[in-house]
Amino acid sequence: MTRRPAAVGKGEPVWFFDLDNTLHDASHAIFSHIDLSMTQAVMETLNVSEEEAHVLRKRYWQRYGATLIGMVRHHGVSPAEFLHRSHSFDIRPLVRADKDLRNRLSRLPGRKILLTNAPHNYARTILRHLGILHCFDSLWAVEDMRFHGEFRVKPSPALMRHVMAMEGVSANNSVLVEDTSANLRGARKAGMRTVHVRHPGTPFAKTHRGRPLFIDLQVNSVSHLLLQRRALRRS
Repeated sequence: MTRRPAAVGKGEPVWFFDLDNTLHDASHAIFSHIDLSMTQAVMETLNVSEEEAHVLRKRYWQRYGATLIGMVRHHGVSPAEFLHRSHSFDIRPLVRADKDLRNRLSRLPGRKILLTNAPHNYARTILRHLGILHCFDSLWAVEDMRFHGEFRVKPSPALMRHVMAMEGVSANNSVLVEDTSANLRGARKAGMRTVHVRHPGTPFAKTHRGRPLFIDLQVNSVSHLLLQRRALRRS
């Protein structure tokens, strides 16, 4: 976890931002590279076939929210070593995001905290490449999501309560900005308000119409959040 002191105006919300398909378009090219790299890492670590590695990667991701957790729980692998193997490619040429993202984030009142199931180095590389690293007071990555002896990642409500407690913020003043259905539902269970960033590459965007009860506001991109945030306050 990375944290720096932050000045917060009275009554301003604390924004917890997801990374992939929220701050940037990971479905454009990055996810396919990660899938291949992750499968290769499982193959090398467990000495299994590509087909078996692919099955394990998907199974652990669907069950635990991160392939890493399954690899640690069932195979005792080193988290740091596995993350290094699975994210060893240069991510920067693949990053795509709104051109006005930095300006929009800078103008959004309130603290901003990154909350991602991705590795720390991956997250920092993308934020730095987009020129928005300075916008965030804290960065919570998968390496930071281990407490009470176990990894707990989004959509765990326990994780979100833990992060809010560590950041010293209340749930009723916290907002999760996210593209994934399960994570938004988990945030609501933790007492947070929720903003759904609609992304065509996210299954949630294709399988749901309208606005579910656990979502307070829907936007087409983070850039639109600055224009629509007052609707969230009224919700």
